Amino acid sequence: MFAAKGAAYTAALMRKTSNLGGVAAMLAGTASFVVCDSFMKLVTADLPPFEVLFLRGVAASLACGLLVVLLGDARAMSSALNPRALLRAAGETLSVLCYIVALARMPIADVIAILQTAPLILILAVAFLLRERVGAARVVLALVGFAGAFLVAQPGPAGISPAALLAFASAVLIAARDLVGRSVPARVPVMVVTFATNVMVMAAAAFISLAFERWQAPTTRHLGFLGFAGLFVTFGHVGLLLAYRLGRTAAVAPFFYSSALWAVLSGLFVFGALPNALALVGIGLIVGSGVAIVLIDQRRRGGEEVALTEAL
Repeated sequence: MFAAKGAAYTAALMRKTSNLGGVAAMLAGTASFVVCDSFMKLVTADLPPFEVLFLRGVAASLACGLLVVLLGDARAMSSALNPRALLRAAGETLSVLCYIVALARMPIADVIAILQTAPLILILAVAFLLRERVGAARVVLALVGFAGAFLVAQPGPAGISPAALLAFASAVLIAARDLVGRSVPARVPVMVVTFATNVMVMAAAAFISLAFERWQAPTTRHLGFLGFAGLFVTFGHVGLLLAYRLGRTAAVAPFFYSSALWAVLSGLFVFGALPNALALVGIGLIVGSGVAIVLIDQRRRGGEEVALTEAL
C-alpha cells in the first residue's frame, strides 16, 4: 500500500516537473519570437515584407542547419519528411505569410496580442476535435479572450482592417500548427522539425516575393538584423516544440500569452510606443483569461492527484 502511494506521489511529481519544464520552454520560446519580430519590423520599414521573410529564412535555415550538425541530428534529417513534421511546417508557413504582412502594418504589441487567441483556439480544438476534457469555465474564459482580441483589433465602420484579419488568420494557423505538432513522433528530433519549417517558410517567401514584389538591396544593417531574427526564430520554434513535448497542452498553451508582455515591452523600448487604452484593456482580458485557465487547470490536476492517492 505504501509502495503504491509512493509510486503515485512520484508520478504526480514527475508530471508537475514535466509541466514546469514545458512552461519554461514556452516562456523562452515566446520571448525569442518577439525578439525576432522586433528585428523584422525594423527591417520591414525599409524593405518589402516577403523579401524580409525570405532573407530571414536564409539566416534561420543556416542557423538551424548548424545546430542540427552540432547536436548530431544530421543522421536523422530524413525524418523531416515525416508527414506530421511536414504538415506542421506547412501550418507554420501559412501562418508566417499572413503574419509578416500584419506585422509590417500594425504596432507589434497589437498584432502579437491578436495572436494570443491561438492558445484559446487550440484549447477549444483539443476539446472538440480530440475530445479532451476542457470544461465550461475554460470555454467562457476563451470567449473572454476573444473579446479582448477584438478590443485590440478595434473594428471601425468598415469592419476589421485587412491587417488585423491577417493577424487573426495567423492565430488560427498557429493553433493548427501546434495541434499537429503534438503528434509529431518523438523520434523526429526537434531541430530537424525546426529545420524543415525554416526551409519551407524560406521557399514560400521567395516564390511570393519574386512574383509580387520589387526587390530592394538590403544594407549591412538590414542583414545584421535579419541574421539575429533568423537565430531567434529558431530558438522560438525549439521552445514551442519542447513545450508541447514536455507538458500537457492544457497546462502549457496558456503561457503563450506571455508574448503579449514581451511585445508591449518591445513596443515601449524599441519602437517608443504603447497600445492605446482600449487595446491595453483587450490585452489585459487576453492575459487574464490565460492566467485563469492555468489556475483552473492546476486546481483540477491537484484534485485528480488527491483522488488518486486516496483511492490507493
